[in-house]
Amino acid sequence: MATNPDPDLQLTTTTGQSRSLDDWTTMFHLCLVILPDRPEAGAWVPVAQRIFRTLGDADCRTAFCVTSNAAIAERVIGDLEQPALTFVDPDQAFVKSLGLTHLPAFVHLRQNATVVDACEGWDRAEWKRVAASVAKSMKWSTPEILGSDLPPESPGWPLR
Repeated sequence: MATNPDPDLQLTTTTGQSRSLDDWTTMFHLCLVILPDRPEAGAWVPVAQRIFRTLGDADCRTAFCVTSNAAIAERVIGDLEQPALTFVDPDQAFVKSLGLTHLPAFVHLRQNATVVDACEGWDRAEWKRVAASVAKSMKWSTPEILGSDLPPESPGWPLR
């Protein structure tokens, strides 16, 4: 179960821009797809892309967070790393502050940096539930999480 993170935690992008979580959420909600620093995590990039494409114009910021440095994040996310907002969390301080134990995860934070909804591991129905919750909060269309290219159901990888 996700917990409210420390709003003073610094989040840094792959381009080196660093701000507190509170600063990143000042204007918009933040919807994060959090991935481990494993090549296999790239299987969730198409899922995130579908979510981001639908919610991209809503009153929320969509972003990746990879539990490693910028070079690893670029390898995991591939071509989407530059057009998407991507955070790095090499010491896993942010992820642990959220109370997460398994990745991938899908997390929705309010403008005050509190958790609205979250899910860990890969369960399509749970990700769909969180996506619907974001859409309802934003009064927006619900992202579809369908397709033959979806990864198999998995509890995900435990944090190290």
